[in-house]
Amino acid sequence: MQLQQLAYFVSVAETRHFTQAAERMRVAQPSLSKQIKALEDDLGAPLFSRARGNVTLTAAGEALLPLARRMLADADTARQEVAELAGLRRGRVRLGATPSLCAGLLADALARFHRAYPGIELLVEEGGSRDLVRALARGQLDLSLIIMPLQSDDPSLLTREILKENLVVVSPSHAPAKRTYMEIGELRGRQMVMFRPGYDLREATLAACRHAGFEPTLAVQGGEMDAVLRFVEAGLGVAVVPSMVLDGRPGLAGTPLAPPGLTRTIALAHRKDVEPTRAAQAFRETLLSFVVEAGHEGTLPQGVELIAE
Repeated sequence: MQLQQLAYFVSVAETRHFTQAAERMRVAQPSLSKQIKALEDDLGAPLFSRARGNVTLTAAGEALLPLARRMLADADTARQEVAELAGLRRGRVRLGATPSLCAGLLADALARFHRAYPGIELLVEEGGSRDLVRALARGQLDLSLIIMPLQSDDPSLLTREILKENLVVVSPSHAPAKRTYMEIGELRGRQMVMFRPGYDLREATLAACRHAGFEPTLAVQGGEMDAVLRFVEAGLGVAVVPSMVLDGRPGLAGTPLAPPGLTRTIALAHRKDVEPTRAAQAFRETLLSFVVEAGHEGTLPQGVELIAE
């Protein structure tokens, strides 16, 4: 079994077409087909069904696909690790983060790291925690900032809790006079803007409303963070968001929920079975030192508290 054969296999699995896969891999189609056949012979089972011109995965192909993706990602990581041995002058960090963190304190931590290691390429993937955890498991990310307790019991991950953030009810700043607190029950019957399905904040909001005995009234749903905040600014409804995303948005005001309120914990995660690359380790150290300093100096965004020391 060769890595090139696995790459050809994944390409065919994703395109479901041998010619398109060959074009993607920049190889002649007969050569690609020959390597796929050699891989099938080596494994002792067909990987694709080619009935009537339709290419579909067999049961063996379905079983191999996630493993092949991980093996290719790990091989790429190994190449990066070797390239980093020259004093971190080269390399790459693939970081996942939720949209609220990308819009908040992450940019300053990235800037500090880039100043210290200007030759390291930074790749940031923005998404919900479920998507980021899947990307970590597939070897597509080195590190990820995820929300706990979501996936906290995933045996394939090592997590370190670093921050706790408060959730607030956000409304246009020109709305009626700002209050100190709001009961979750006061959202009953109010028009709300809701995140897309699978989004961490959507699940937290729905759970809180249902615990209070009602289903929220949704004016619009399906957006990411920037879209939801813009919809609230436009007066479509209120939303439950992390307080940190309100920095720099004078058109919005956040009202904390009555104690104990709603909070969520931010953790830094990586795969348990693969040690992060030297570049990823350097970024982890930079990020942790950044949040600890900000916590001690009182410069964390409003509503965010330090856990890591």
